[in-house]
Amino acid sequence: MTTTIHIRQAQVQDVEHIYQLMLPFMQNGTLIMRNKDDIFEHLQEFVVAFKDHKLVGASALHVYGSNLAEIRSLVVSPKAQRSSIGHQLVKACEDMGVKLGVTRIFALTYIDKFFLAQGYQVVEKESLPQKVWTVCIHCPKFSRCDEIAVVKNL
Repeated sequence: MTTTIHIRQAQVQDVEHIYQLMLPFMQNGTLIMRNKDDIFEHLQEFVVAFKDHKLVGASALHVYGSNLAEIRSLVVSPKAQRSSIGHQLVKACEDMGVKLGVTRIFALTYIDKFFLAQGYQVVEKESLPQKVWTVCIHCPKFSRCDEIAVVKNL
């Protein structure tokens, strides 16, 4: 029996579940820290994935301008990983970007192979000044960032 994955726009009742899903990844340093208020503030950027009526994944698309958007906060429950949910969330963010008219999308990641398999290319973080000088500069890891920047033209 095949389980269907359902992806949809996040809603206010999802915030607690998104936060709880992200929490272990924030605690281990994979994701930057966000509180529930921040998730509420950016809720319109989030898409969520459900499997068997349970929220098992989330991602956000943050737009920097007409030529650039970022996939942020991509997370899939450890029990649901390796079942294409991450790929479906990335595709949902890309589709959102296309609908909004964005021409390039990027992510900062520790798992570049995941994005490379979806048509992204590794670039220098410095080629993304919109991110580096508005968000990254406030990150505690700014001077020693070990994330890999990946970009895809839409």
